[in-house]
Amino acid sequence: MLQVLLIDDNPMQLQVREAVLLDAGMAVSTAATSEDAIALLSPPRSTHFDVIVTDHMLPGESGAAFVRQLRRMNPTVPVLAISGLPEAQDEYEPLSVRFLPKPVPPEELIRSVEELGGLRSCRVATGD
Repeated sequence: MLQVLLIDDNPMQLQVREAVLLDAGMAVSTAATSEDAIALLSPPRSTHFDVIVTDHMLPGESGAAFVRQLRRMNPTVPVLAISGLPEAQDEYEPLSVRFLPKPVPPEELIRSVEELGGLRSCRVATGD
């Protein structure tokens, strides 16, 4: 079962995406801010996630700023960034992040998370 961290400050979007991923058989943890997400990823909690899904527009900092911080902690965890701003994709390319423009159909969200989760499994298995 894929362990997914979902980050979005919009409660409705968070709830909808969480329901979609739960219905697809994934275990989902949620965070409304990048600070909440970092707390889940840092000691003493240090929760393991197979995939992290983040919105681009977060309170206090962008999703890209969060990913830069995340990469210092965990350079290999797959990340999916979602934004209604197509130009935001440019910020994620150097961070090795998959980007999806809003609106994201449920099937595309599921497929992307499953594909990214498979990439992590391959990296762990091969030691990359």
